Amino acid sequence: MPSRYRSALGAASAAVLAIAAGAVAPGGPAVAATTPPASATGLTRVIVEADDPGAAALAVTRVGGRVGRALAVVDGFVAEVPTQRLSVLRAAPGVRGVTEDGSVSMEAARWRADGDANSMFSVVRATGALDVWKKLDPSGRNIIGTGVGVALIDSGVAPVTGLNDATRVINGPDLSFESQSPTLRYADTFGHGTHMAGLIAGRDPNTNPLTVSDPTNFTGMAPNATLISVKVAAADGATDVSQVIAGIDWVVTHRNDPGLNIKVINLSFGTDSNQDEKLDPLSHAVESAWKKGITVVVSGGNDGKTRANLSNPAVNPYVIAVGAADSKATESRSDDVVADFSSRGNTTRSVDLTAPGKSIVGLRDPGSYVDVNYPTGLVPGDTSGRYFRGSGSSQAAAITSGAVALLLQQRPTLTPDQVKKLLTSTADVMPLAETLGRGAGELNIKNAINAPTPTAAASTQTWAASTGTGTLEAARGTAHVADPVSGVELTGEKDIMGKAWNGTTWAKTATAGTAWTGGTWNGSAWTGTDMKAGLLPGLLTMKSWSSVSWSSTNWDGRTWSGRTWSGATWDGRTWSGRTWSGNTWSGRTWSGSYWSSSIWD
Repeated sequence: MPSRYRSALGAASAAVLAIAAGAVAPGGPAVAATTPPASATGLTRVIVEADDPGAAALAVTRVGGRVGRALAVVDGFVAEVPTQRLSVLRAAPGVRGVTEDGSVSMEAARWRADGDANSMFSVVRATGALDVWKKLDPSGRNIIGTGVGVALIDSGVAPVTGLNDATRVINGPDLSFESQSPTLRYADTFGHGTHMAGLIAGRDPNTNPLTVSDPTNFTGMAPNATLISVKVAAADGATDVSQVIAGIDWVVTHRNDPGLNIKVINLSFGTDSNQDEKLDPLSHAVESAWKKGITVVVSGGNDGKTRANLSNPAVNPYVIAVGAADSKATESRSDDVVADFSSRGNTTRSVDLTAPGKSIVGLRDPGSYVDVNYPTGLVPGDTSGRYFRGSGSSQAAAITSGAVALLLQQRPTLTPDQVKKLLTSTADVMPLAETLGRGAGELNIKNAINAPTPTAAASTQTWAASTGTGTLEAARGTAHVADPVSGVELTGEKDIMGKAWNGTTWAKTATAGTAWTGGTWNGSAWTGTDMKAGLLPGLLTMKSWSSVSWSSTNWDGRTWSGRTWSGATWDGRTWSGRTWSGNTWSGRTWSGSYWSSSIWD
């Protein structure tokens, strides 16, 4: 495999370029290319790949050529250049490559997972998971996440290929505003949760430990882990912090239910709260889960250097806060850096480690908000139509959560503190990455699996305990959901049901793991009390938590839409730009605060 990959979306285009030059397409037959066209003026049409597009364009004009349309997928452009000056152009500053633009048969330029630096096949190889899968746990089973439950608190999971195994994907309660619609309940109408789920535990049908490394199959980090989906976000991403806290509390209360064994929480989410993390209720919720034996993995945020704090609850010092690494589209890790959008935090609290988070190829959720509105995430050359690219600390957190599941299959008695110590003490160094934002380095699960178990003295964290007695309003930061009719925003000390919030009372139950009583949380019935089958259309055997109708005098859950999350307010950078724009929950942002994905391309 070549040591250098094309950047961003260029893997498929690189195959096209190779074919144009008369080469063999990766994984496909040779395709005859026509002679590169030359005009009557002696100009040859070429594709210029650029390290510096400005310098490359200047080089074209200096050799007497003409610059044509941009080709973002290969970081370059089309040009016409005097044939006799091609060698000069190839050696010019800013030019990475010059390929004569022949006509080709596009169907031969198929995307291949083993030729894409940011595919999950490349990720599991780079992180060492591919080698870990071949190892055996004390019971003689391949280490692929078997028996470990990972709770995904997100926008739901769509039953796409790779996530349609009803024995491994279980619906916890739907706590989103869509729970009141039978046709939307449990479904991922947004697309974010499905992308995370695939990275954590996706697995194509008929794969097994002996063939799981086949690059033609999609395989997440822990392909046999159990995913428990706790849906809190609707189609426009709208959710209130009270819903997320309720989701965390539900996981803690039900962690030991038959068939669940929840040992990991993935929370690719955060707010821009500036409330002291020892007081903040969202921070207290994740700390309480941690102290109940659940390893909580949280995205650090996508604010880059624009905000001096990690998102909340990544600011909590107990949890594993993950930043996004940029592989620079190379096989080697020696040149990996912190992605420009990944939150740096500060010298008091930065991320604990990084994991791959740039242009990661995950599973597509057809018809979801992201899929419909951000086609730049589609993978060129993917004839199956199954895949979608995304970048952000969301993806980095999901990859880390899968790695934790592998570690906990190998050593089920590890405490969350020991898990954190193992991952941070065995991470790969990032010599070119800035200190602030890289944490201990980049995730290497093979190293962690091979390392000895840390002692209690070496791993136990002794941070001051949180109290959770702060305000719910401060935990929201600057974003609020709103009634679509009146436009009134949900603010102050009440949850989405209109129930008063008493931080002191709630914090005691959260600490004890008893915040839920049956289907009731904070004095209102949010969900049912049992697991049923056949509630999700298309998955008749899917296990799903039963639902109930919401009713509240002030805040009817059926009317919420999140006024500031509506598609009309998303700017051009959202889901397709570098930052996911901004740092709040409103449609202006989506940022590194909240669902911490920054790019869908």
